[in-house]
This record gives sequence, C-alpha cells and structure tokens, in this order.
Amino acid sequence: MAEAGGAQDAQRLTVRLNPADNVVTSRSEIAANVKIPEEMVATLAPIPQGHKIATRRIGVGEPVKKYNQVIGFATEDIRPGAHVHTHNVAMKDFERDYAFCMDRAETDYIPEAERATFQGFRRKNGKVGTRNYIGVLTSVNCSASAAKYLADAVTPAMLEKYPNVDGVVALSHATGCGMADTGEGYENLQRTLWGFAGHPNFAGIILVGLGCEVNQIDFLLEAHQLERGPRLRTMTLQETGGTRKTIEKGLALIEEMLPLANQSRRETCPASELTLALQCGGSDAYSGMTANPSLGYAADLLVRHGGTAVLAETPEIYGAEHLLTRRAVSKEVGEKLVERIKWWEAYCARNGGEMNNNPSPGNKAGGLTTILEKSLGAAAKGGTTNLTGVYKYAERIDTKGFVFMDSPGFDPCSITGQVASGSNVVAFTTGRGSCYGCKPAPSMKLATNTPMYRRMVEDMDINCGAVLDEGMTIEQMGEQIFNHVLAVASGEKTKSEQLGIGDHEFIPWQVGAVM
Repeated sequence: MAEAGGAQDAQRLTVRLNPADNVVTSRSEIAANVKIPEEMVATLAPIPQGHKIATRRIGVGEPVKKYNQVIGFATEDIRPGAHVHTHNVAMKDFERDYAFCMDRAETDYIPEAERATFQGFRRKNGKVGTRNYIGVLTSVNCSASAAKYLADAVTPAMLEKYPNVDGVVALSHATGCGMADTGEGYENLQRTLWGFAGHPNFAGIILVGLGCEVNQIDFLLEAHQLERGPRLRTMTLQETGGTRKTIEKGLALIEEMLPLANQSRRETCPASELTLALQCGGSDAYSGMTANPSLGYAADLLVRHGGTAVLAETPEIYGAEHLLTRRAVSKEVGEKLVERIKWWEAYCARNGGEMNNNPSPGNKAGGLTTILEKSLGAAAKGGTTNLTGVYKYAERIDTKGFVFMDSPGFDPCSITGQVASGSNVVAFTTGRGSCYGCKPAPSMKLATNTPMYRRMVEDMDINCGAVLDEGMTIEQMGEQIFNHVLAVASGEKTKSEQLGIGDHEFIPWQVGAVM
C-alpha cells in the first residue's frame, strides 16, 4: 500500500495503493472536469466517494489493476480520468499462481515475559473466556420458542444478585430436523452446537430439544464427548411435559447455575489465550485501505503475542486466495484452502449461482466493482504472518497463529462458525454500516470511513477513517485496535453490548437438502 496514512496523503483527492495500478480511489465526491494534480488527469464524469478513476488508458480486454492485482477486465476502452465501475469492468477467469509457501517467513514473536495480558475467566479445562454467560441452546427449531421464553423468564432482579454473570441468552436456529443424519449439513450443525456448548464464554449451558428430532441431544453428546453435569444440563419438551413445564424446569436449572457461574472471577491471562474472529460486512472501497489493513496489523500483533486470528468468508477471499497460499506454513495447509475454494465453485454451480454474486448492491454503491476487488481488500484483515491452519465450518481450532475457517459471506452465519471454532472476541469492519452484535463473544465494529462513523457512532467502536482523514498510519490504527481488543476481552462493553444486541444472530450454516 503506497498511500494510506500520513498528513501529506490526507491532503490528496485520491488514494493510490500501488505504483503499478491503473486506477486510484476518490477520497470524496469529485465533480466532472476536476484536475487530480497527483495523477495529472482530470475527471471526465462525476466520481462518487470511494469509486475508481482511471489514471491511464485501459484498452478493451485489458486488466484493471488495484493493489497491484487484477480486479477485472475492461469491457470498453477506458480513457484517463474516466469513472471505472460495473459499466465498464467485468470478471473473467484467469490463472493465479498459488506459489505454496513462497512467502512463508519466521514470525517475530514477542518474548513471553513482555507479552500483553488481559483479564479473563479461566475455566477448569484451561480455556479462557472473555464473558461469563449462561446459554440456553436448542437442538432443533421446534424448541426455539421454549428456549426464548425460558431466557425471558430470567428477570433483571434475579441477575442483580450475581454481578459476575453477564446474562442468560437463548440461542435458537432454523433447523435440526427434516435433514439427513449424515453429511455436511448435519456435521455443520453438530460442530456448531458442540462448539457453543463448550465455549469458554459460557459458565453454563442448558440444551433444549423437542425429543423426536433428527439432531438428537444424546447423539450430539456422544459424538463430541460432552458430559452432563452441573454446568451442562439437558431436557426435551416431550419428556418434560410440554412448554410450560419445560420453562419451569429450565428456570429451576438456571437458578442452580447462577451461583456457580457467579463464582467465576476475572484474572490476569496472557493474550495468547485470545482467539480473534476477523470479519467484514457492508464493505466499501475504503475497507481495503483503512479498517481491513489496520485490523490485519492488529492480527499480526496478536499472533506475535502468541494468540490466534481467524479469517473466514470463503466467497469473499475468492480471487485473493493465492495471497494466502503463498503464506501457508506447508503445502498441505495451502492445498486445504484451495480445496475449499474448489468446493465453493462446485457448490455455486450445483445451485445455479456464481462466485461474483458478491459484491452486494451496497458494496457496489460504496465503490466495489467485482468480487476480486472485494476479496483483495477483505484478505487484508489477515495481516502478513504465516497461514498455520485451514478449518471447516465450526471446526475446533487447534493451532495458534493466523488461520482460516471456511464459511459463507453472510456475516451472522460466518461469525457463528468462528465462535463455535473457539473465537472469544470478534472484530468486525464495515464501510456501509453494520448493527451486528454477538453473544456470547463481544463484537467490536471498526468503521472504514469518517462520514459513516459519525452517522452511526452509537454502533461504531473505532473510526478507522482517521487513516485517511487525520493522517494516522496503518500501524498506529492497528495498535489502537489491538489495545481495544485487550480492553474488550477484559470486560469493557462494545457498542453492540451496550445496545443489548446478540440474541438473534446465532445462525448455523445450512447445507444440504431439506426433507
């Protein structure tokens, strides 16, 4: 990135990301016939904020380059100063060199004695939580209402006596029956429920089922070696005697759990116990210039402190996967990522879709033209350290460092998988704006641009637009994000937590036929 940060750069009309690029990005709306001194061109048409301007002639069929990477191909001759977007740029297949492990490098770890710490909840199994919830988890949609009514029955007065408990949350979903008891869909759901049932941000879990569903609670417990006990209780509506009796029984169980949960106390824990979910949603052209590379720098810092950063959203790294395979610690790890890409290509073909159905209308309004452009910006969240592992959706992460988890680009679904995999904090970048929250993992939102930050300040935690508007460097903003991750992990409430958001964002990935 050639121009992102610094007081001198903040005075320019555009942002150039690489000397080899044939487009630049506007910092604000630019009228037609305005000279761009730094590029020695004049605009041929009005340029919306965040959109691209050609800096030299791009002939029909020639690649359009941003980040020194191909983001599409000209569908007509594009003159210098022209607006470059969906009307004159399109996708087409081209070869990418995966170059497995070519950019692998030794990680510059911080000496253990100097590593950062936070105040977390250390569980008996050694895992560390950043929050202390009791969860009501459903095995099937048929028990969703009962779970919600149960959580609603826990009054603020009941919780006042237990100041160390963050709350009781019901997590229901839309499946669990009418599905095969084998295959990807079933495995996704089981891994998700298992991951939440054992998540260190929960002090206790009640699993609620109907009783006759395909996704049997006993099957889940057996498959994933979960044992019933004071902090893991189960019940079904059919065995308990219906909705009212289930709520009564569940409330009694919660009353037993609350004193146990309240015994948990925050203690000093190393930053190596943090697993940070890296996410972006409602992206714009600034995402790849401000928030995402800043978050990438913070992810690098976390890895250097011994922690774990989890990139996801496979359709939104499509076209940029070669940048990740080059950083793989082994060819095997790199090939696992390519395997997930090929699965998605087949999945789209099977369902009559295409990988370039992203960017969304909002992404396009924010200046993103193709999935290649979006992916290059999205991949920046992953920083620069080695790719140490690739995981299926909701698969338990068992290695430290920078890793990738396969998921859709739908943010609540993707983050559900990341949390199930072990993420205990979420960092969510957004350019168009997002009101996302997540329970039990706190979700901090990073605005890519100052106008949106000011407009949605009640939902935004950090303004990464300062990189362009105030001359902050990517490194300075990354340090700020990293320090905020530590503060949030230690109990500081995010904006979404202050608003109480996160009860309805539990969305396991549904794959496969509904029977």
